[in-house]
Amino acid sequence: MPDIHIEREHALGLPTARQLAFQWAQQAEHKLAMACTYEEGKTSDLVSFTRSGVNGELRVTHDRFELRARLGFLLGAFKDRIEAEIVKNLDALLRHQDPVQAFQQGVAEHAPRAAAGRHAPRPRKA
Repeated sequence: MPDIHIEREHALGLPTARQLAFQWAQQAEHKLAMACTYEEGKTSDLVSFTRSGVNGELRVTHDRFELRARLGFLLGAFKDRIEAEIVKNLDALLRHQDPVQAFQQGVAEHAPRAAAGRHAPRPRKA
């Protein structure tokens, strides 16, 4: 099975990194139908996530995010694209002065389009 392993250093500190990871877990549950569990620790947190075709963990420390995911057969065909999107989005967030606010804005900006796309009627062929 294809694996994804991404590590990124940050200077957010554990409280801010924790907030960002928790918000990500909420969105993963809501938008990606992931089942997530969040374990808060003294020096690190662990987000475990799973759904059909993928399972993994996001470890959060005061100076690092580490994501490990195992993709199933069907999603494995898209490994490179999935990994590139995760890297692009995480790197973009970490470049912001306030990544938590940037994440919230990104979610708000994508919500109307995603909702419209899901509920828009399909055109009929004549």
